[in-house]
Amino acid sequence: MLTRSQHYFVKDILVDPNLESASTVESSTPGTRSPCDPYLTSSALRIHSCSCTCLEWEDESPYPEVRAAVSNTDDMDMPVNTIRAFTIGLAWAIIIPGLNQFLFFRYPSITVGSLVAQLLSFPIGQIWARAAPNVSIFGQPLNPGPFTVKEHVVITVMATVGSASAYATGIFAVQRHYYGQNWSFAYQWLLTMSTQLIGFSLGGVLKRFLVSPPSMIWPANLVACALLNTLHSQVYSGYGHKWGMSRERFFFFGFTAALFYYILPGYLFTALSTFSWVSRPAHMLYAKLSQLFGYSSGLGMSILTFDWNNIAFIGSPLATPWWAEANVTVGFLAFFWLLAPILYYANAWWATYLPMMSRSAFDNTGALYNVSMILNENGTLDIAKYKAYSPIFISMAFAISYGMNFATITATLVHAFLYFRKQVLVQATRSLHEQPDVHARLMSRYPQVPEWWYICIFVIMFGVGAVTIEVWPTQMPIWGLVTSLLIAFLYIIPTGMLQAITNQQIGLNVLTEFVGGYALPGKPIALMIFKTYGYIYPRTNVLWLQQDMKLGHYMKIPPRTLFWCQVCATVIAGTVQLGVQAWMFSNVPDLCHNDQPDHFNCAQFEVFYVASVIWGAIGPQRVFSSGQIYHALLYFFLIGAITPIIGWLVLKRWPGSIARYVSIPIIFAGTTWIPPATAVNYIPWAVVGFLFNYVIRKRHFSWWAKYNYVLSAALDCGTAVATLLVFFCLDYPLRGTIGQGTVKAWWGNTVYSRTADARALPLNTLAVGETFGPAKGTW
Repeated sequence: MLTRSQHYFVKDILVDPNLESASTVESSTPGTRSPCDPYLTSSALRIHSCSCTCLEWEDESPYPEVRAAVSNTDDMDMPVNTIRAFTIGLAWAIIIPGLNQFLFFRYPSITVGSLVAQLLSFPIGQIWARAAPNVSIFGQPLNPGPFTVKEHVVITVMATVGSASAYATGIFAVQRHYYGQNWSFAYQWLLTMSTQLIGFSLGGVLKRFLVSPPSMIWPANLVACALLNTLHSQVYSGYGHKWGMSRERFFFFGFTAALFYYILPGYLFTALSTFSWVSRPAHMLYAKLSQLFGYSSGLGMSILTFDWNNIAFIGSPLATPWWAEANVTVGFLAFFWLLAPILYYANAWWATYLPMMSRSAFDNTGALYNVSMILNENGTLDIAKYKAYSPIFISMAFAISYGMNFATITATLVHAFLYFRKQVLVQATRSLHEQPDVHARLMSRYPQVPEWWYICIFVIMFGVGAVTIEVWPTQMPIWGLVTSLLIAFLYIIPTGMLQAITNQQIGLNVLTEFVGGYALPGKPIALMIFKTYGYIYPRTNVLWLQQDMKLGHYMKIPPRTLFWCQVCATVIAGTVQLGVQAWMFSNVPDLCHNDQPDHFNCAQFEVFYVASVIWGAIGPQRVFSSGQIYHALLYFFLIGAITPIIGWLVLKRWPGSIARYVSIPIIFAGTTWIPPATAVNYIPWAVVGFLFNYVIRKRHFSWWAKYNYVLSAALDCGTAVATLLVFFCLDYPLRGTIGQGTVKAWWGNTVYSRTADARALPLNTLAVGETFGPAKGTW
């Protein structure tokens, strides 16, 4: 074995000390520990010639989470690049993006994830295998035989590409509804394609950092792998697969239970979804109780919810390591349950004249901010109009969220330098075939994607973006496009490593807004485009690409097949989303209005719009600079830079302490969904995660290894299918009048709508004509 000093040298190079799996590797027998030092079971073991060989020569992953969900074998002759796979995949690349874009306008938004396509594709593929004729089209068999798991993965990846709304669609929705600009479909399509595809250019470069290393687990993929292997009866090296009911039966029971249960919180008794039980009895007497315990505009200290949509809104708690969930929870409790009420009731930033939590922007009368009052005809800021109208105000929770985003920006860079610098250097000098992980060794047999493919995509898409911003009056210069891409490039590796390890995504939206706001002051359209390129490049394109590549890595999909199915599905999905959005603006009455009868109030786009006002129309220099209302939030940059250093020094002094599980960037970044997310999406999520990923994992590891990810897939799929059935069968038809005088009118479906929380009442109210904030003209 290595000496103590050698041990910590290897540990610091190879593994983030926050990585739970690296410090809790189980042996092949449940309930026992590996005789090896756990930190020596990582990807560079052979490079340092360690004498510990207990896992080095075994054909399985060193991480129990991976062994519990992923097969460690591969059949290179299994059909994958087939007409059947691409036909079903392209069908999902049309249906899911169109459906999700339709539902994205609604709040609470409903997302049909790739798990639904993954589940429904199985019987479709089976029917195809039995019914399709055995003929050839363009030299390819129409029916290559039994439906294979690799074909299923290709379909899943193509469905995943369009499972989220293209970020650029937010630009067009805000332009059309809030700024009155309805530019051509050509402009929308070119900008969408450029922003969606440019991220593919870094796929090959980042693979050695974010995909090949075994320590880059990508926990979200484990749910998909477990479901795929369950459906296709694949044998994988998880524990306990020889006892108890089969995974297939367990999934069926879980899916069926979730499907039928959702009718209760989703339709019959919707108060169970936002169970703010404390604020209801006395909501008219005690406004503070509603602000503290309410779920709509309060801090959600009621804790309870019985709706899986709310619990899994920020991601399945069963798919995220418990130590990461604990970091997110600590951040939420410290900043939203402790700091936010202290500042609110101290009336910091005149917050008591606003709701405790809101996604909207307000003027100095407490009304919604009217951006048309401060803009010229060309869409830029008019200083005189701004000074005559009002400074902008945001709720306390929104302000704290901005502060935590500022801290995330510096904390991520400092954390990456302290914990990942040696690992990045090691990975930069190594190639795929040097990885000792069984999955990387199996994947090394397939032809890799040539580098020039990625270069061509970057050159073409950069050119498309440059032409688009120059031809249309976006007020976005070419140097702004280059700057936004450079910001994204700087953060891709550290944010990617954090997501691959923790299943928590570090967004760069506030960073790009901050830089773009100072670089392009008073130009809201240019700011939104700047933000989209800088934010979507690492967050959506590159990291989702890497996550799909890791799924293909686990399931042994040839890299070139994976590349083309992603590119094709991206083009189709983006086009479909733009078409659906254009149709909705033309055919849905009162779209994006708060009182829209079918709840198509565009809550997500309202957050996008508020950001364009703060950072683009008004500019950060009039909101956050010295002497401005929210200047104090800039100190979060300093807090974010210092706290990782403190944690790193503590870990160096006490390497075996609980400090190895503390991740400062995750503490700050875990709550970036607020708003529109609230406590109902965080606290129950943490409670469920603690139960399954700590209590059950620790006490009943064999059960957890066999069923945990299957259960997550079952709950996600069952709830998603039930949500669609309730919406399209009961809520949407006849403009929502079904059950209007019966089911929808009873106490369990109306009680929460009569609270001060639902009405978003502030602590202090103003008389007609009164204002709050700085003296007129001083802002």
